[in-house]
Amino acid sequence: MRQQINGQQSKFSLGQVLATPGALEVLGKSRQQPAEFLARHARGDWGDLSEEDRLLNDQALTDGSRLLSTYRTSRGTKLWVITEAADDQGRRAATTILLPEEY
Repeated sequence: MRQQINGQQSKFSLGQVLATPGALEVLGKSRQQPAEFLARHARGDWGDLSEEDRLLNDQALTDGSRLLSTYRTSRGTKLWVITEAADDQGRRAATTILLPEEY
């Protein structure tokens, strides 16, 4: 089931949304909300990915594999948004906002 995020239709379900302590600290310092990055991720704006990784994400929308986006905060810190692969019923359990070094 697709969701609406910030009034926009998502291309896939995010499942449970999580954020690591490091990501929350960086977002607080940049005065940005997680919803900003979640909305971009959910609408298929993969951020600063290579063309190869963009194509993998586009394929993941069809085959249910993991989705990854990478963004920079207003202060230049890199954030990842990862949505887990879908289960056998096509449900994605969770999406996590994290710093690359927390992976």
